[in-house]
Order: sequence, then structure tokens, then C-alpha cells
Amino acid sequence: MKLREEIRNIAIIAHVDHGKTTLVDQLLHKSGTFRINEQVEERAMDSNDLEKERGITILAKNTAIQYKEKRINILDTPGHADFGGEVERIMKMVDGVLLVVDAYEGCMPQTRFVLKKALEQNLTPIVVVNKIDRPFARPDEVVDEVIDLFIDLDASEEQLEFPVVFASAMNGTSSLDSDPEKQVDTMDPIFDMIVENIPAPVDNTDEPLQFQVTMLDYNDYLGRIGVGRVFRGKIAVGQQVSLMKIDGSVKNFRVTKLFGFLGLKRVEINEAKSGDIIAIAGMEEINVGETVCPVEHPEALPILRIDEPTLQMTFSVNNSPFAGREGKWVTSRKIEERLLAQLETDVSLRVQETASPDMWVVSGRGELHLSILIENMRREGYELQVSKPEVIIREIDGVKCEPYERVIIDVPEDYTGPVMESLGYRKGEMLDMSNNGNGQVRMQFAVPSRGLIGYSTEFLTQTRGYGILNHTFEDYRPLIKGQIGGRRQGVLVSLETGKASTYGIMAVEDRGTIFVEPATEVYEGMIIGEHTRENDLTVNIVKTKHVTNIRSANKDTTTSMKKARIMTLEEALEYLNEDELCEVTPESIRLRKKLLNKSERERDSKRKKLADQKI
Repeated sequence: MKLREEIRNIAIIAHVDHGKTTLVDQLLHKSGTFRINEQVEERAMDSNDLEKERGITILAKNTAIQYKEKRINILDTPGHADFGGEVERIMKMVDGVLLVVDAYEGCMPQTRFVLKKALEQNLTPIVVVNKIDRPFARPDEVVDEVIDLFIDLDASEEQLEFPVVFASAMNGTSSLDSDPEKQVDTMDPIFDMIVENIPAPVDNTDEPLQFQVTMLDYNDYLGRIGVGRVFRGKIAVGQQVSLMKIDGSVKNFRVTKLFGFLGLKRVEINEAKSGDIIAIAGMEEINVGETVCPVEHPEALPILRIDEPTLQMTFSVNNSPFAGREGKWVTSRKIEERLLAQLETDVSLRVQETASPDMWVVSGRGELHLSILIENMRREGYELQVSKPEVIIREIDGVKCEPYERVIIDVPEDYTGPVMESLGYRKGEMLDMSNNGNGQVRMQFAVPSRGLIGYSTEFLTQTRGYGILNHTFEDYRPLIKGQIGGRRQGVLVSLETGKASTYGIMAVEDRGTIFVEPATEVYEGMIIGEHTRENDLTVNIVKTKHVTNIRSANKDTTTSMKKARIMTLEEALEYLNEDELCEVTPESIRLRKKLLNKSERERDSKRKKLADQKI
């Protein structure tokens, strides 16, 4: 069997924040891909604004490095399970993976998730123990943990014989020894491991073409661009080819441009052959999972299987009293167009129409997945309203089942009691608990996804910000009856429309936590704070003090107002109850009741109580 020895195709996989993107930076720098005087940003692969702000990878990206006589195609994947759809597609394009594991944290939920996907594809693994210079780093123990994880995931004998490199991506050093003192200022041990261990792609250039699209890009001049791997044969600019669509139809088109990759640049090429990772332009309706093949030999590759969404939200047109004030795109037609455009590049997303033309059910892989979409929309000038996230209940073998998540929590010993109690209330089941010796405890739980909605804010409060919580989808299990978790406190709801006054806010401060600052515009039915009790309370924070000519006895006393709690988009989405909505505009995030009028809310509440009594 002929092989293309000059090429290696690998993906870099890891738990979020274990240093994948920083490692790619160093591989690019140390291989001489950039000129010595070239200005390159940190985490150069994270090109999206949200990726830079949050320090996470959201979209998978590819690059290529020339090392000695070899060309190494590298795909940087997201570490967060909410973007697992990106990871799954990438596994089809490569022959091996670099599994990056933190030398202190060890194996985390997403490490398990991404490794499972790689092993299912029979990919060759190389383990990079990163952050070897961290205080309390425990590289040898972490390697043992990785071996246990491989065994747990039913890895084959060959996969269990994985080579290990120890590195500090931040410092650009690596070595084959676990002693941090023996680190060398080079990435050659990693490059050599890739060349020696990752299989070269099969050279079947003389067979009919098969190219599968695994990622999409867009260019104003070229239109939609399909990125993927040539699995068989060769392709050239100007060639007439067939596109095997997912629905079974076939469309013919001419290849207008082909691109290869080197460093962070796309390089125009005239021809590509089996094993190459390329971008192809010329077909406006190209989609993820579709196969490009010769007109005379139409043979599609298996469609990419992507895990189904586990969470859904209702997106609707903004109909609040302040609708249309801040956004550029506010109509149902524009919102629908934007959601359908997102479907073209995001394979894990689903959009369903509802009986109302102003409402859509949007399903995704998790809260972060959906909140990133909402955040991107508001930055683009859209106004919309979204409902509380809900898990998707599935019927498996006639039994209603709900998604469960594996949760790993690292907390100081003092906080283990409150965390165990709160996850018990949310129907969590403890799987494991270990003390790693420096006052930190690691606990593993299986928790229904419903129980985790809105939990992270409570968790941070419980652990005074010292706790670290990670979770990833585990499986579907029989549905537990009744409500799980959820918010215990009621809310403070505005009675009138107007500007919040200092006097009005201070009059209700002792009733709970306020979410708005003085002079903020509020409307009737808008949530302006959290009540100290479990019921909702309607308050007037727009009222002002009546001015009189009578001197006050306590005129000289000064009072200070508590700081308002301003929520981020994620916190606002987590906070919602069933009868509430989050209004999202380019400039504001407001919480509101679905029914703005107090009398209507009271009537609706009575109706629900009567209905419950009849049941």
C-alpha cells in the first residue's frame, strides 16, 4: 500500500483551558512558519472576537506547518463539550490526535469526551502533558490517570501504547522527561513524535475523487467555501465535479479556486490529491457532510454523524415596550434569516418553526452553545427575546428519558458539604471523591442536565469563587418525575414604566437584591431585582420623593445605596423561570415577565392553581 510519507494530519484535542491553542502557537513559531520579524498575536488561532474575550476556542480551525521534509496539517478543536459538533467532524479528517492534558488538573470531563470521539475513529494518540512548570504539577500521576481513562474507554492494545511528551506551551519548552528541570527550548520532541507515530495518509491518487466537506467558511468575493480532506483521487481548478447532497440529490459545478494552508494563511493552489486538507470554492450551496466526486463516478462518503442537541430555547421577536429602540434588525423575517444562516455552518444546531410566525424553537448542545449564538446576534444588531433553557426529553424503547451530565468539581475541603447538599437537592449522584493532598477535594457526580441549569451562579456563591466546576454530556437515563433544582427566590417586578430613581430603589432595597442602577429606564412587568422570599413582589422604583418646604429633622443624615447586581447574558439565561423571558438587544439585557400586567399575572396564577387541583 502506497503512502504519502510527506504528509501528517493531526487534531489537537483537550479539555477547555488545558493549552491547545497556546501549543499550536508555539508549534507555528518553533517550526519557523512565521518570519522572525512577523507580528503574531497570542493564541493566533482564536480569531473570533468572542474567542479572544473568553479565552476559549469556539470554532475548529486548521493550519499547516513545514517541519524538515514533512508537511503537518494541524486542526485546533474546541475543548468545550457544547461545541462537540466541531470536534466530531474534525476526527474524520485526521489520522491521529495530540491529547493535551494539564499536568496539575489531569483528566477532566471534556478530556474524556474528546478522547472517546478519537478512539471511536481508531485514531493514533500522542499524549502531551502540558503546564509541566505549574506549582503542584504531578506529571507522572497524570500519565497514570490518562492510562486509566484509555482503559475505561476500551482503547485497543495499540492505542494504549501511546507515546508521552512533557511540555510547557506557555514557555515554548518540551522534553521526553517528566522532570521540569530537563525542559528544552524547542518543540522538536513533539514534531518528531508526530512524524514517527502518526500514520501517513494512503496514496490512492489514481482512484476516482472523493472529497468531504467538514467545515464551512464564507468570503464576500468567493461565496461559500468548503474545507475538508481529499480521501481519494485528485482535484484541480477548472474541473467539472458533482456534489452529492445530503438529501440524495446531485449538483454539478466547476471548481473555481482551491486553497491549501500554511501557517495562518490560505495559499492558492492548482491541484490537490488524496490526504491533502484543502478549501474549495465555486459551489454556493455546499454543506457540511456532502461529498465532491467526479461527474462520471458519483459515490458519496458516509454522512457525518453528529450527536443530537440536548437543550432548547424559544427565540421570539422582541415585543417589550422598549422594542425597536436599540436594534437594527427587529423583524421576524430578519431573525429567521439569521437563524437559518447559522444552520449552514453549525451542524449541532436545530431550528424549528412554531404555530406563531414570530417564534422559533432553537436546540443546541448546551447553555454556552446557545448563549454564544445569542451574543453574536446582539453584536450584529439583532433584538430578540428568549425563554428559559429546557432539556430535550427523548423516548428510548418506550421510556421517557432525559440527558445526564458527568460533573467534576474541584473545591477547597471547607466547601464540600454545601456543594454535596446542593447537588443532592438537584438529584445528583456522587460517583467518586478524592483528596489530592493540598487541601483540594475532587468530586465526581452524575446529575440530570435539568439540575445544572442555573447552578453555576449558586456554585460560585457557595464556594466563594474558589470552586471549579466542569461538566459534559454523559448519556440519557429514565426521566425523574417532578421539578429538579431551579431558582428558589421570587423576583421584584416593576409596577410602572419610567426611570428608576434613587429614592424608589432605596425604598425597596431591604426587600431583596436590586438589578438596576438609578436612572435606568424600566417598564411595567420588567424584573428589577430578586426578592428575599419565594414569592414575586410588584414594586414601584420609579417614584420620586415629594418636595415640600417643611424641614426634615434627619436632613443631615446620609444613607448609602447598595451596589446593583448587573448580570451577564449567561447569568440572565440561567436565572430565568418558566414565566419569564430575557430581552436581548445590542445595548441591554433585561429580564421580564411573559405577562407584563400585574392583574393578568394574578389571573394566570389562579388559573394554574385550579388546573393543578383538578389533576
